[in-house]
Formats: sequence, structure tokens, C-alpha cells
Amino acid sequence: MEKYLVIFIFVGAVLALLFAVIMAKRVLSFDEGTEKMKKISRSIRSGANAYLKRQYTIVAAFFAGMFVILCVMAAFGLLTWFVPFAFVTGGFFSGLSGFVGMKIATFANDRTANACRTGLNKGLRVAFSAGSVMGFTVVGLGLLDISIWFTLLKYVFNQDAAGITSAMLTFGMGASSMALFARVGGGIFTKAADVGADLVGKVEAGIPEDDPRNPAVIADNVGDNVGDVAGMGADLYESYVGSVISCSALGVAAFNSQGMGFQAMAIPMIMAALGIVCSIIGTFFVRTGEKAEQKLLLKALSRGTNFSAILIAVAAFPLIWFILGSSYYPLYFAVLAGLVAGVLIGKSTEYFTSDSYKPTKKLAEKSETGSATIIIGGLGLGMLSTALPIVIIGIAVLIAFFVPSWLTQGADINSTQLGLYGIALAAVGMLSTLGITLATDAYGPVADNAGGIAEMSGLEPEVRERTDALDSLGNTTAATGKGFAIGSAALTALALIASYIDKIHGMDNTVTYDSFSVMNPLVLIGLFIGACLPFVFAALTMEAVGRAAQSVVIEVRSQFKKIKGLMEGKADPDYAKCVDMCSRSSLKEMILPTIIAIVVPIVVGLILGFYGVVGMLAGATASGFLLAIFMSNSGGAWDNAKKYIEAGHHGGKGSDQHKAAVVGDTVGDPFKDTSGPSINILIKLLSMVSIVFAALVVNFHLFG
Repeated sequence: MEKYLVIFIFVGAVLALLFAVIMAKRVLSFDEGTEKMKKISRSIRSGANAYLKRQYTIVAAFFAGMFVILCVMAAFGLLTWFVPFAFVTGGFFSGLSGFVGMKIATFANDRTANACRTGLNKGLRVAFSAGSVMGFTVVGLGLLDISIWFTLLKYVFNQDAAGITSAMLTFGMGASSMALFARVGGGIFTKAADVGADLVGKVEAGIPEDDPRNPAVIADNVGDNVGDVAGMGADLYESYVGSVISCSALGVAAFNSQGMGFQAMAIPMIMAALGIVCSIIGTFFVRTGEKAEQKLLLKALSRGTNFSAILIAVAAFPLIWFILGSSYYPLYFAVLAGLVAGVLIGKSTEYFTSDSYKPTKKLAEKSETGSATIIIGGLGLGMLSTALPIVIIGIAVLIAFFVPSWLTQGADINSTQLGLYGIALAAVGMLSTLGITLATDAYGPVADNAGGIAEMSGLEPEVRERTDALDSLGNTTAATGKGFAIGSAALTALALIASYIDKIHGMDNTVTYDSFSVMNPLVLIGLFIGACLPFVFAALTMEAVGRAAQSVVIEVRSQFKKIKGLMEGKADPDYAKCVDMCSRSSLKEMILPTIIAIVVPIVVGLILGFYGVVGMLAGATASGFLLAIFMSNSGGAWDNAKKYIEAGHHGGKGSDQHKAAVVGDTVGDPFKDTSGPSINILIKLLSMVSIVFAALVVNFHLFG
């Protein structure tokens, strides 16, 4: 059975990567347009490549240091020797996912702009094909990493099911570390450039967005690729593999006593492979007409994602029935709960952030009374938007935990372990169609770059109208994708906390799931520390964007004053200087938040013991989920309120209302593209680090 498992997931990985190659060739087959469009695209591509090269050099040094530390721990018997190497491969594949997606995005931007000269549908096809490369590269590399490690551990090192999942959990730490570097660094870069370009260009100088006279315009477009594409790819890779391996680990814990550990391990892996097939089918349903309305575009993308979700919902039932047996068919309801929760969180995010609905339209109205009221309104909207996702996740957890136990009464299995496995399956169900879900998200930055190239190249007005329609939709799909990722992060974090407790139980069998009462002062202190962490992390990343943006603003103002003929279009700005400033600032600022995420769980464990660690993980999961949803939705609503005004409402472009909306958008930019999406990585990295260093904490702690 195990041989068929590894063959199936390997085939799924190859299928995803082959489809990504086909989509990449499809993108490259389109015409790049005029020489000016090609030149601008090359500048963006060159800046993005230079940034990633510098970023990966710094990250490589960090990974080398961590590899040595993990090897020392392995030498003292605190870890197995698999851990250091699993850590490195997790980080490598996470970074590679983002790099591949970024490369194709920088080749697709001018092609999308040129396709929009023909029509909206053709532009959507190019941008969505580029997004598909990212989506299917992430899931393909994720399953490839899993299948390689499964093969090595099972057939080379002869590990049992528990040994395999214990080792595989550790490459999640590498993936999470790389994802956090990529998200934070890329997020600081893109938002520093964006804020600098918007505040000086649109508000102070009164020139259009993406105007070639703006010195920060190339840096802004580079940032879209290194932050919203490379960073997002690494982020979603980490979410994907984290959900699969944590679910496999809990499946082994629940079913090993029944001699069904490998079967339970197989379910999430096979479901992920089936999700690839369903996602590929769904991509063929994404098409639209020529009318540039967001509702029609959104319907086109939703058609593909919804069809994929329906297919995986149908396939999951026989999968569970035939692998685990008819007694455990109720676990299907856990998968269904995750799928439905993912769709509902997406719809909730869409409602609060799309300018097709009342909340964002009302937010745009607040621009009539200035920037202060639109900022206040955006903060309130984001806070209110947290309620529905919490209810959705709460109901999903109730169904996933209790329904399998209720309907399998009499089965010789621990009901708590079965319920936790159900929660983990819900997370896998939510991410099973990530291939197409990420494609609808990743296409947004491509469309955004296409709009910039259209503006800088002086293309026909209808081309910019089409790219703006795609870009506006991209803001909504990006916000939906972030909500989706944050929701799955909450479920995966719960599963990882359970995996951590299982690991502690393996070293101290007196510890159970019921050992962690909040009346225990160690747990309570840990809870407060964990609840505080996302706020400290968000503060560090927001301040980093502020410092970097401040330097860009000063530079852009300086160039407008010093370069004669710049405002008249008779001289060229120094684009490279702004790109370099953003690179240096983001690479410097990304280090502290990532180090804190790794160091704090170890320090808490060494002082408060594993009781404090569990409290910290619970607190960070609860507050991090809320804060991430709040920040992502506020930022998405501010951005689309600005675009709603730019479409001709409330005075349109250049009006005082538009300037107020731009100020709101500049506040929202680091909310939605730096701090918010990074928090979902934070809460999983805390768990991954805790699992890897569990033996150190058990053997050496001050209290408990």
C-alpha cells in the first residue's frame, strides 16, 4: 500500500509541474508588444532578479547557521539526524516556489498589457496563465518534497509511520522560515516603493499612477513581483505542506494503535494529489467576455475555483471510505467543513473588500470629508470583518472535531485524537485546490504590472481601462486569497499544537491533551506572551515599511526638484536609485521580525517549560488570526475604495476625495501586503520551531 501511496503523490507532483510548464510556455507564446514595453519589462525583471539574489544570499547564511545548530543538537541526541537536512530542503523548495512564480510573472507583465490591446478576455488569459504557473509550481514542489522524504525515510532508512511523520514535520520549519523572510522582505520592499510613489507622485505632484516621470515607479513594479508573487509563493508553499504533514502526523497518532497508521497518513497526501487534478480541470472554466465589469470577471474566476472545490468534495468521500474503511466515513464531514469554510471565508472577504459591495462603497463615501474619516472608516471595517471568519472557523472546528467521534461511536480509537485528525483534515480540505486558488491570487500582480507598463508606454486609453479592471479584481482575489490562507493557518496551527503535545507525550507519558489548563500560571503566562507576539511582529513590520518609505519619499521629492525637465517629460528619473534604496532597506529590516519568531518559542520553553509553550502557541493563534484578518481586509477595502473613486465616483481622479483615498491606501498597503499576510506564517513557524526544539525544552527548563 505504501508503494502505491508514494507513486500516486509523485505522479500528482509531476502532473502539477508539467501543467506549470505548459502554462509557462503558453504565456511565453504571446507577443511582448512594442520595444518600449519590452524595455520597461526588462527593467522590472532585472530589478526583481537583483533583489532576490541579494535576499537569498542573506537567507542562505541564516540557513547555514541554523543547519549547524541543528547538527549540534542531533550530535547530543536532542534531534534525529534527519532534522537538519529536512530543514534545508523545506526552505529550498519554499524559496524555489516563489522564485519560479516571480520569473514567469516578470515575463508575463508586458504580454498581458499587449494582450489587453486586443481585448479583456485575452488579457485575462495571459495573466491567469501566469498565475497558474505559480499555483501549480507551489503544489507540485510541495508534493515532490513530501514524496522524496517519504521514499527516503520508508525505503532507505526503514522508518515506521510515526518516525516518518515526526521527521517530515521538521521540514515545515525550513519552509516557514523561508516564507517569513520572503513575505516580510518582499512586503517591505513593495510597500515602501508603493507608498513613496503614491504620496509624492499622486498626492503632491498630481501626476497619474505609474507615470514614467515618477522616480519610484519601477521600484513599485519590482515590488509587486518580489512581494506579492515571490513572497506569496513561499508563503502558500509553507501553508500547503504544513497542513498536509501535520494532518499525516495526527492521523498516525490516532490510527497507529489500530495498525492503520500508513492509511491515515495517506489520506491528506492523496487528497492533495487529487486536488491537483481537480484544480487543472477548474482552470479550463476561467474565461470572460469583453465587458470590463468586476462582477463578470469575479464570476469567471469563481467559476473555476468553485468547480474545483465541488470535484474534490465528490472525490474525498470514496477516498476515505476505501482507505480507512466504512467505519470512518464520518471524517468526510471534516473535509467538507474545511472546503465550505474556505469558500465562505473567501465570500466574506470579497464582501468586505470588493467595490461591488456596500462596505467598500460606503468607505469611499467617507473621502468626501477627508483622509482622517476614510482611515477611521477603514479601521472600523477591518475590525468588523473579523467576526464572520471567526464564526465560520468555529463552526468548522466543531463539525470537524465532534461529528467523526459521534458517528463512529464504538470504534476502538481515542475520540480526542480522532477529532484532532478531523480538524487537520479540514485544513487540508481548505487547501486541497490551492493550485487554482493561488492562480486566481497570483494573477493580480501581473495585471498590476501590465497597467503600469500600459501607462508608461503610452498605450491607448482602453488598454489601461482593461488592465485596471483586471487589477481591481486582483485586489479582491488577493484579499480573498489572504483570507483563505489565514483561515487555513488557524486550522493548521491547531493541528500543529496537537502534534507538539503528542511529541511531548512521547517523551513524558504523563502529559495528555487535558494537562494544559489556563488555571496553570505557566500556561496563562504563555497565553499572554503568545497573544502579544502578533502585535509586536506587526509593529516591527509596519515601522520597517514606514522607515523605508520615508527614505523613498525624500528621494522622489529630491529628484523632482533637482532633475531639470523631469516634470515636463524632457528628462529621465533615476529609477535604479529607488530600487536600490528599497532593496537595502527591506533586506535590513526583514531580519529582526524573523529572528524573533524563531527565538521567542525557544526562550519561552527554556523558562516556562512546555506548559508555557502550549499557552504561547494558543495565544498567538487566536490573536494572530484576528489581527491578520483585520489588517488584510482593511487594506483591501482602502485599496478598492481608491480604485472606485478613480473609476469616476466621488470626484474621480485628481480630486480632493481621490487624494484622501490615496492616503488611506498608503496606510492600507503595509496592512494588507506586509504585516497581515506575514502573521499567518508567524503562527505556524512558532509551532514548527516548538516541535523541532521540544526535546531541548523537556530536558532543560526553569519552571514546570
